[in-house]
Amino acid sequence: MKFHIHNGLLKPTENDKEGLPISKHNLRVSQINPSFTYSKDLQKHLQGKKLLIDEIPFPFEIIHRHYENGYIEYAYGLEKTNKQLRCNRCNNSDQSLIGSFKCARCGEYCSYCRSCILMGRVSECTPLLKWTGPESDIQHKKFDAMHWNGQLSREQQKGSERMLHALKNQSDLLIWAVCGAGKTEMLFKGIEQALVVNKQVCIATPRMDVVLELAPRLQSVFPQAEISALYGGSEDRFKQANLTISTTHQLLRFERAFDLMVIDEVDAFPYSADQSLQFAAGRARKEQSSLIYLTATPSNNLKKEIANQVKIPQRYHGYPLPVPGFSWCGNYKRALRKDKLPLNVQEWISSHLESKKQAFLFVPSIPLLEETTALLKKQDPLIEGVYAEDPGRKEKVQRFRDGEIPIIITTTILERGVTIPNSDVAVLGAEDNVFTESALVQIAGRVGRSAKHPSGDVQFFHYGKTEAMIRAKKHIQMMNAEAKRVTL
Repeated sequence: MKFHIHNGLLKPTENDKEGLPISKHNLRVSQINPSFTYSKDLQKHLQGKKLLIDEIPFPFEIIHRHYENGYIEYAYGLEKTNKQLRCNRCNNSDQSLIGSFKCARCGEYCSYCRSCILMGRVSECTPLLKWTGPESDIQHKKFDAMHWNGQLSREQQKGSERMLHALKNQSDLLIWAVCGAGKTEMLFKGIEQALVVNKQVCIATPRMDVVLELAPRLQSVFPQAEISALYGGSEDRFKQANLTISTTHQLLRFERAFDLMVIDEVDAFPYSADQSLQFAAGRARKEQSSLIYLTATPSNNLKKEIANQVKIPQRYHGYPLPVPGFSWCGNYKRALRKDKLPLNVQEWISSHLESKKQAFLFVPSIPLLEETTALLKKQDPLIEGVYAEDPGRKEKVQRFRDGEIPIIITTTILERGVTIPNSDVAVLGAEDNVFTESALVQIAGRVGRSAKHPSGDVQFFHYGKTEAMIRAKKHIQMMNAEAKRVTL
């Protein structure tokens, strides 16, 4: 596969008589011309990134002039290795996720990567560009210190100190901390130290809802920092920042960008199941950098892979984790078809509406969510349902945070990251396969997170107990027992 420049595009061709000389696997990399006056705006936009040409808001002539003078490198979007195509953005080599289409851009049939299509199409005639010129020592607004008057608990202090040690030694660390341990607060001192010396910091999480919760929270603690919140549809896409809060999908646009990388909820879907996202996180950090993994429910593989780890079994306020109750509810699917809920589920809902205490109701699928929401809206029109692809997801979650929605019916998208100070949780159909041990532990962890409201009710309504339910309960009881020991 080869490219040549045609009408401002890199286009595949069978020979390079009219085009650019290239090697078998890479386009030519020009020698840097030190006398060339490069664009500092283009440098800032592209440094630490790997972008499609459509994502660079500069005329092609300027971009190509920088390429010719050695300041930009073109790379194939898709590259053939061992007779198979591989995506150079997400590293996908699964041929079932490689499609083809009649491309209006180059006028030929183009292969493209379906694995990362949501980030913009990578095809044979759309190269990826990165900055190869001098690194800009981007000077952000002078950062002196964070603005936080809180105090870490003894266990939080332990996590904070281990993070500072990892930052100093540019090493990796797993912070295994229970839901409500105050993991974000444990990061503050490390983030502060990185920002003071003008380092680039990224906190990445699998869920958009977590980004939306963290961004204003961190902005209040680090008011001098330039913060970028990145998720699908974000307006901060091209914003210059020294503290980036991002979904893990958005990391696909970065390369060797961050001195401190934090992966929050590292065991959560889709990050835990998607090798391309794990590849993106590894590529986004600088070669000399620190990587901090945060989770309440690390996988066995992660515990084996990361030798440097610290375990925080206690919530920051010192109270135990709420232990879930198991309530058999019979065939709830059949009840819903009759426009009813099982009696014990209905009583749980009604009691929360009467007491005006907010609650999450988790369900295993979107069809069940739609049926349950339609039924409960008859009881209270303020009740809402939300799922991953819900167009009103962002607004509904914010209204729930603001106390405008009494009960939110949701899939597992809200199992992490959304904190309502005084709320309870129920799971309808807790026996479903979607509710793994880690998911149930995280769901239970929504309750009792506030020092003012450290307890609450967690109910798993089921049509038969599962091993995952039993393990989740034992996991919570085990962490409570360990927390009790550290306080003695």
